[in-house]
Amino acid sequence: MDDIDDIFVARLMTTDIHTVTPDTLVEDAAGVLLDNDISSVLVVDEADQLVGILTTTDFVEIVAKSQPKAQTTVERYMSTDLVTTDAQASVSTVATRMVERGFHHMPVVDEDGTAIGIITTSDLAAYVSTADVSASV
Repeated sequence: MDDIDDIFVARLMTTDIHTVTPDTLVEDAAGVLLDNDISSVLVVDEADQLVGILTTTDFVEIVAKSQPKAQTTVERYMSTDLVTTDAQASVSTVATRMVERGFHHMPVVDEDGTAIGIITTSDLAAYVSTADVSASV
């Protein structure tokens, strides 16, 4: 069985990512989450560069605090202080960063900053539940 330090993000990340643009309406972004049974969308600019992330946690805040009106865009609520990783990062390093920052999602970008995937706590939990990582813990 693989040592967790030898497992790279590329092996566990989800590459079937869903993106929106900063001018996407909040209700349309919510539809993307619901229609695809996902908990985050990556926000990209016209050059496909990652500029933000919008998660189900953001939607809780939107509903609880802001009660958005029609025509509210994603740009108003997306997180822009992004922490990303690359596909060759070790899973243990990424997991540590996610725990330290309290993140549940981390976008995976290529050398140009283009979103190529996302790794989530669900991905990590699925790996741990199927792998024998007890020897490396």
